[in-house]
Amino acid sequence: MASSVSGTIVPRFTADTLRSAAKLSQGCHVVPVRLRRAIKKYLREKEDPHMKRKVLSLSESFHEVKEVNLLLPRSTSKELVEDPLKSMQSSKRWKIKSAYGDIGLKYRDDETIAYVASRMPAVYAACYRVLSEVKRRLPDFSPAKVLDFGAGTGSAMWALREVWPKSMEKINLIEPSQSMQRAGQRLIKDLKDLPFIQSYGSIQALTQSISKSERQHDLVIASYVLGEIPSLKDRITVVRQLWDLTGDVLILIEPGTPEGSNIISQMRSHILWMESRKIRKLESASHKSSKSLITMKSGAFIVAPCPHDGRCPLYNTGKYCHFVQRLERTTSQRAYKRSRGKPLRGYEDEKFSYVAFRRGRRPSREPWPLNGMKFDTLKEQHAKRSPEDLEIDYEDQIESEVDDDEQEQNLVSYNSDITETDAITDDDDDSGEEAEERGRADVGSGWGRIIYSPIRRGKRVEMDVCRATNRDGTEGLFDRIVVTQSKNPTLHHQARRSLWGDLWPF
Repeated sequence: MASSVSGTIVPRFTADTLRSAAKLSQGCHVVPVRLRRAIKKYLREKEDPHMKRKVLSLSESFHEVKEVNLLLPRSTSKELVEDPLKSMQSSKRWKIKSAYGDIGLKYRDDETIAYVASRMPAVYAACYRVLSEVKRRLPDFSPAKVLDFGAGTGSAMWALREVWPKSMEKINLIEPSQSMQRAGQRLIKDLKDLPFIQSYGSIQALTQSISKSERQHDLVIASYVLGEIPSLKDRITVVRQLWDLTGDVLILIEPGTPEGSNIISQMRSHILWMESRKIRKLESASHKSSKSLITMKSGAFIVAPCPHDGRCPLYNTGKYCHFVQRLERTTSQRAYKRSRGKPLRGYEDEKFSYVAFRRGRRPSREPWPLNGMKFDTLKEQHAKRSPEDLEIDYEDQIESEVDDDEQEQNLVSYNSDITETDAITDDDDDSGEEAEERGRADVGSGWGRIIYSPIRRGKRVEMDVCRATNRDGTEGLFDRIVVTQSKNPTLHHQARRSLWGDLWPF
């Protein structure tokens, strides 16, 4: 594939920028001081001696919702995912039976307080991870108007503010629980330079309150909410409504469980099928007026995590696509969460599944990452060494082994209690932006996704990678990639440091 390209092509990446661009996973995330202090202040005001019991009750409620989702068939018929509204009359297209807020968790005051104490930091960490990747993959994207569906206490909004601190001008929040709305407002009370924020109880309330010209949002996000709508038809209908409100990017996030992954897979299939059908109809139309409706925003493609827009290669394999974000537990989580007879760890792993769509066509003219690059084998590298290089090479090898050990052990010092008392300002730290720009991975074909933890076996690394099989990204494949040190020491060096969720070049 990439190896057959002529060496006259100018490489797009160097070995260093290639490794930097592919590095999308994050280590142990530390919840921002602002959010930790806001949560601590909110819980202090809502002081409750029975908080541990309420946190446990909330966890049991989540399991009940999970049981409801298990009643849905794992493998849905193709017709239902593609066009669930086919048998319904046109006048009833958008009339759904189980709207978000009518069923599932009601989130009264007790559940809301328990959610803020136990779940909000983890949901924030997952949202931050997904939004950060979208920013890396779409360096030209800077949302000014945002819609947060199922906003809850504002986890996604806090993450949005961290990722795009200066671009957001307006955020519309949809949250049916008045208790959740009040908690979200209280948590942001002390923040400065906030965008204009408007809250609604439903999608219908939003669309009735604003004009048609104001309904398009640069970014629409729905995090940890679709699983609370147990009807598949209603779930797809809600996503269609969200897509109609999307001017550029739509992000869906669910728990990293087989059920959550199944929800994401179904929504992915439906949006891609729906937009593909729309383009086919316009292209086959005989009159010019219909063909002229095909614009740069026609169609849809996947920004992340999928490197292609074809059928999911994991379908009917027994595997499911999900990722994990480790976060340092806040003081409230350590205080109210229970452990099973063991000391509570200083961190927790939040598993999540997600998909990010963008309107338009996938960039297909971009050169693949490895185009024009040539890597020496280990034997060729040794042949090029001079005697003076041997001592330096030996020291570099020792340093490399130490780095590998540190990364695999993932050592983290947990000092959130100290940093929470430090003085902070509202100035945003842009120190990491230069590093991101140095190796950004723009959307295009040629990048695969490592969807499980790489297996390191001596001088070889095995990785399960989902990748595109053609340059326009219309088809994909799930494959196991083996990289050995002898055949390609440069890529082996990168593979040794690659983690679950990173990209892999082809």
